[in-house]
Amino acid sequence: MSNRPIGETPVTALQRWIKDIGQTDFAALGVTLMLGGIGGSLAALAHLPLGFLLGSILTIGILAARGIRPFGRQITLPARLRFSFVPVIGIAIGGAFTPEIARAALGWWPSLLALCAFIPLAHAVGFGIYRAGGLSPADAFFGAVPGGLIESVQLGEDAGADVRLLTVLQFLRLILTILTVPLLFWALTGHAVGSASGTKMTGSTVPLTAASGAMMVAAGIVGAGLGKALRFPGYIITGPIAVSAALHVSGLLHGIPPAWLISVTQVVLGTGLGARFVGVDRALLRRGARLAILNGVAALALAFVFAQTVHWMAAEPVTAAFLAFAPGGLAEMSLIALSLHMSVIYVTVHHVARIFIAVSVAKLGSRWLMPR
Repeated sequence: MSNRPIGETPVTALQRWIKDIGQTDFAALGVTLMLGGIGGSLAALAHLPLGFLLGSILTIGILAARGIRPFGRQITLPARLRFSFVPVIGIAIGGAFTPEIARAALGWWPSLLALCAFIPLAHAVGFGIYRAGGLSPADAFFGAVPGGLIESVQLGEDAGADVRLLTVLQFLRLILTILTVPLLFWALTGHAVGSASGTKMTGSTVPLTAASGAMMVAAGIVGAGLGKALRFPGYIITGPIAVSAALHVSGLLHGIPPAWLISVTQVVLGTGLGARFVGVDRALLRRGARLAILNGVAALALAFVFAQTVHWMAAEPVTAAFLAFAPGGLAEMSLIALSLHMSVIYVTVHHVARIFIAVSVAKLGSRWLMPR
């Protein structure tokens, strides 16, 4: 999410962005991106699933968590830089939108209905695991929210929860899911996810012209602004999806971002996630990791059960339904769907709904836990 305050004008936001750029340690940023790129490239060359993303997360995350300063520089990647690359994924997803998919979406109601049951159940299971692990009711409740990382942390802070612990639990939920799901598909199907097959699929087969490139950039900028104005869940990606889909369906835009840009986006996203572990207390990280792993295993097992149910109810592929229910990041789960040649629109719609439902449940719970 953007750090832009509510009601801030675009001019003020631009001034804040320029100020942030002026305060950036570009040497440290360059070292961080270089190491993230090396880690991602090595993982991709090894044909690991979603290699550029996973390799950069692991490389930077380990360095950050251990407090290592490569070449004497602090691991760093501004959140604004990471978010500026997310629309690339949205534009690629929008390119997969067709009138046929729009008609097929009318038949998705059984799995969306199942999602409404899955979210509160997964939240309740996570809450029980965290309470059994010794967390307070507020820490357990908001740490177990299966979506809406920033919103759940903010609601938890208002309810008196430990913000540091919530941040660790939510980031670990996100990162463990991102790491586990590609490995599961790799083990079950034997196909590479996002490395060998992914780059071939995600690269546009239509030559990228200056006009189409400019239109994609405009779609990303306008889409993000429109999504924020309309309060879309995950607007930084859902807004560009909507604009890109409209341009593709109308025939004004053909093709999607090239493979190299998708790979760069994976590195930036992964590096940004890994960099968030800078300065995290190691004892807190170990405690949170143990509980988050238990919660992650339970959530993924529950997602698989619901995927089987959706397959039986609506004949949706088990793999697509499982990916639609897995509580990972919207952009990252969509990347996996792109790489697996799945219905990326199906997966994306369900993850947007997951975030909306999860945050709504968290808001209801905040009324119960809010300090009087």
